[in-house]
Amino acid sequence: MTGPRDFFGAARIRPDAVSTARIALPACLLFATLLSLTGGSVSALASSLNGFELVDALIPAAEIIRGGPPKDGIASVDHPRFISPDEAKLKPEQRVMGVSFAGQVRAYPINILNRHEVVNDRFGGYYVAITYCPLCGSGMVFRAPEPDQALTFGVSGLLYNSDVLLYDRETESLWSQLLMQAISGPRSGEKLKLLTASHTNWQDWLKRFPDTQVLSEETGFDFDYARDPYEGYKNSGDVWFPVANQNSAYSNKEWVMGVVIDDLAKAYPFRELELTSGDFIDEINGQSVRIVWSKNARSAQIFNASGDEIPAVTAYWFAWFGFYPHTQVYRAADP
Repeated sequence: MTGPRDFFGAARIRPDAVSTARIALPACLLFATLLSLTGGSVSALASSLNGFELVDALIPAAEIIRGGPPKDGIASVDHPRFISPDEAKLKPEQRVMGVSFAGQVRAYPINILNRHEVVNDRFGGYYVAITYCPLCGSGMVFRAPEPDQALTFGVSGLLYNSDVLLYDRETESLWSQLLMQAISGPRSGEKLKLLTASHTNWQDWLKRFPDTQVLSEETGFDFDYARDPYEGYKNSGDVWFPVANQNSAYSNKEWVMGVVIDDLAKAYPFRELELTSGDFIDEINGQSVRIVWSKNARSAQIFNASGDEIPAVTAYWFAWFGFYPHTQVYRAADP
């Protein structure tokens, strides 16, 4: 959600005004500082943060922390404007989140998502939220359960397991992106509807969908979208905020494709996929699935036996394991 900004909420600092060198407080010091601001009381810290009540949260409230900015300190894009591929002038290697749903095809450049984390959009009558957490590398696209059912999200300024906590503007409920459900508020316990989306490069997406629309940099905000405030972070092994579960089988920033089928999670590390043919059959919880991996695009997809794409998420290894510590892991040497 944020890099090393003002952890104490005294003032909002633009990401491009901060060096991407590792100047974040160590996780333990950060948490201790937060506790000191509440008189050392975990219960005081857990009861309310950024205006959200956490007493009845479905996750440990004491593990929900402020990422730095206040509620809506990172502004969502609520009135997205789209342009043609020629107008967009994206570089072939530029990363995008691509969505094809309800007869519409759109690409959302990661360099814009880095700054806003949420784009509230509409696809064929459905409210759709394109979400991205730079700290976890996790891009996930959710839709409202029913057509014309309002569901719009903002950035709460809170983190759980280093991942963004969203809030819906209709009920002020808090939602965990990687858990894909509301963890507090009137909608607590409700699950989000995950859509298939491709975290890939522009060249790959444009080849597959030459008529795609592209999110314009004319968002109504004055950002230098060409500058990546997370460049230093994503190229290091550092994790800036506490994560409950850790595993050293892969480096923290190893990219994985993670999928949950019938409550069973499985991760496909890119390092393992690079050792495969790029198109193979695997099994998850007794179900046969097809994995398609593009080395050039560094992008993976998963399909069921009927050939339908299964929603999955591309994220850093530490983030996936942090939320799914019992995940299965695909090994290229597996039979």
